[in-house]
Amino acid sequence: MQRAIAVLDEQGPGGLTMRALAEQLEVGPMALYTHFPSKNALLDAARDHILRGLADQPREGDWTERLRCVGLDLYRLLVSHPALIHLFATRPLAGHEAAGATEAHLRVLREAGFDRVTAARAHLALLHHVLGSATWDVALNDRRKGEDSRRRRQAALEAMPADRYPTLVDLAAELVTDAIGEQQFTFGLELILAGLHAQLNPQRRD
Repeated sequence: MQRAIAVLDEQGPGGLTMRALAEQLEVGPMALYTHFPSKNALLDAARDHILRGLADQPREGDWTERLRCVGLDLYRLLVSHPALIHLFATRPLAGHEAAGATEAHLRVLREAGFDRVTAARAHLALLHHVLGSATWDVALNDRRKGEDSRRRRQAALEAMPADRYPTLVDLAAELVTDAIGEQQFTFGLELILAGLHAQLNPQRRD
């Protein structure tokens, strides 16, 4: 399975075919059909293998801490294995590990006291934040490495017409510094968790 994951990381979901994996393993493609009846089955198996480490990690603390850990771990996993982003978007519940992780996530929300509708919507909001942040980071990371790249992006923003975009120009340095990365992801995650906590405990609002 490690060979399949390597192909998935290097070539994406489209590159992980029976023929490509067979070449890596130096076997005939038909030999793989004994274990995987289709390409989707192969993709699901590769994703399950990657996600298994996530599911096996212990979860402690209250519901916010458990959701925080799951969100951060999944974000890091997607950034490390970008092909998973596409698989989550196109086949969200395929495979055992994805369905199991979704079950555990929803259970935390329900046990925390959220009603049925809010638990489902909170789960999706958190998942969308993870997927969106990882997609943004992976897509932009290669083009945004290095101090020279940061300076060019800042200069491009500062060169925009200040009379039309005064706030954008004024915050150019902050936008290029914190636009991507784990720190920005965590900032957004904490905002979502704070909102959920306030909704669950309305009597504590100021």
